[in-house]
Amino acid sequence: MRLRFAGVRLCLPVVLLAAAMVASAQWAPNVTDDKAEQRVAWWREARFGMFLHWGVYALPGRGEWVQWDEQIPVGEYAKLADQFHPDKFDADAWAALAKAGGMKYMVLTARHHDGFALFDDPQSSFTAVKSAAHRDIVAEYVKAVRKAGLGVGLYYSPLDWRYPGFFFPGIYRENAEELRVQYDRQIAELGTHYGQLDILWFDGGGNEWLGFGGLENGEGGWHRRAKDKPYSGKFDWQDAKTVGHLRELQPGILVNDRTNAPADFRSREGDGALGGFENQQPWELCTTITEGAWGYQPKAKVKPLSQIIQLLAGAAGRDGNLLLNVGPQPDGQIPPEQAARVREIGQWLATYGESIYGTRGGPWLPGAYGASTHKDKIVYLHLFHARSGGKVTLPALPVRIVKAEVLGGAAVSVEQNARTDVFTLPAVAAEAFDVVVKIELAEPWITSAVVPSGDLARGK
Repeated sequence: MRLRFAGVRLCLPVVLLAAAMVASAQWAPNVTDDKAEQRVAWWREARFGMFLHWGVYALPGRGEWVQWDEQIPVGEYAKLADQFHPDKFDADAWAALAKAGGMKYMVLTARHHDGFALFDDPQSSFTAVKSAAHRDIVAEYVKAVRKAGLGVGLYYSPLDWRYPGFFFPGIYRENAEELRVQYDRQIAELGTHYGQLDILWFDGGGNEWLGFGGLENGEGGWHRRAKDKPYSGKFDWQDAKTVGHLRELQPGILVNDRTNAPADFRSREGDGALGGFENQQPWELCTTITEGAWGYQPKAKVKPLSQIIQLLAGAAGRDGNLLLNVGPQPDGQIPPEQAARVREIGQWLATYGESIYGTRGGPWLPGAYGASTHKDKIVYLHLFHARSGGKVTLPALPVRIVKAEVLGGAAVSVEQNARTDVFTLPAVAAEAFDVVVKIELAEPWITSAVVPSGDLARGK
């Protein structure tokens, strides 16, 4: 197509996105209210958050799915609450670490699939308040995160392994209804008694998970329900009612797409789900700082800094956020090796944060070179495989480049023609895993416009 920028007319493969580049795999519809864009604006600018998976599953230290994976009986598993003594839990320390890591919001597992709640629910005996801890962890967390000036998020799973009605909502309909009542009640508790909440991060809800994939009797007899086929029985989570009430209690809250209710943002999970470019609907990649489970494992290997930074830049360059998980120990402390990596990320962001925070993805689509972000007249190239003195060739932008430089460093020479923009790098550190080139354009870039990197995107 043809676009005019600063008097330059070029025939280029520039795309104005009118629809999503990549379809989401989640099932919830998008919110459509007139305040949706305003509500999510701060979150999009934040770009980076801390996820925390913590509960009684930290005690055995074999991940948050230990009860299911090892088929621990409900009564036996419940005894872990009597051993839950997080005497070194310090919510202020958690929040301080998140700030040191450059995170702008936090999300804590208020209740995972095992049913143990870190908040007070007067009608449940399986809570932190009624455990050996005798503490309302969520209350302390919310207060500390808010005081630190960070966005306050809570994770909640409607799924509860203690309820057979989740697995067989047809035959155990009454039990499934009890589970739904618990879900509705606990979301109301969180929305009512803990002050302003900014994010409610659902997991395990909606009709896709209901029945845990489930069995159904059809042509050919009994078989497992197809992964892409939602539950279609008579039981109803009534998500519209529960989430709708939450939004009445918390008008500014953001909700993800893991219920049947309209969502403010989409969720991608795990390094391998980074996926493609998407700037038509807000989205977030959640992943772990370790190569193990989300919950605490004492010997879990922490991912290299380079891998995490490239995920962060890769998410921002695809116009998404990164939610990075840490798994606190049974005593409440974040493992030292995980905390050290978080601080290293913060040190990198102290220098290069302007290329992440408040940016949008593009103008060049991600490719073999790395990714790009932009803000007004400034474009940031994130080069994952840059060589000292090497050249990086990308399809030409239909706008004049005023100047380019390594962020915080030397100038980068630029050659522009009708087909390509060629950047010649100065000396860069041999171990650099993300060389950030700051480019000034003659006029602001249009956020919805992107340039496919194609076969031209290369470095040598």
